[in-house]
Amino acid sequence: MNTRYLLGTALLCAIGGLYSVKGAHAQADKAAPAAPAASAAVVHVPVAGHAVLGVTIEEQRLVATGFRASRLLKQDVYNDKGEKIGKIDDLVVAPDGTLSIAVINVGGFLGLADHRVAVPVRQFEHLAPRAVLPNANKDQLKALPKFEYA
Repeated sequence: MNTRYLLGTALLCAIGGLYSVKGAHAQADKAAPAAPAASAAVVHVPVAGHAVLGVTIEEQRLVATGFRASRLLKQDVYNDKGEKIGKIDDLVVAPDGTLSIAVINVGGFLGLADHRVAVPVRQFEHLAPRAVLPNANKDQLKALPKFEYA
């Protein structure tokens, strides 16, 4: 065969291939709507079944403004007069996921003669950054029944 013939055929195939590929992309672009462009706001999160794992960006922002439970534990509790009246020993979470009770240790020294009482979280003025239980004193808390874990 002639070398010119082979080069010409190869060139036509290459041009035809480019045209058909370009044409296929053009047809595909017309047939299917373009996918939305990726943006910084689009976050892909892993999914297990139908439940999304992890936290959304909005939930993460809310958590960032909250306080870690580990920082609340062993924190001193004060009344509205600034007097230390106990220490947060534990926090109890209700079945619906809300924080319901703070267990306050109001007695003892070095773990001896502890007196733990349960106080609903709603009675606190705030738990963080400083736990304040208004209108309370150490004697009132010691008079409450001792809290026992179930």
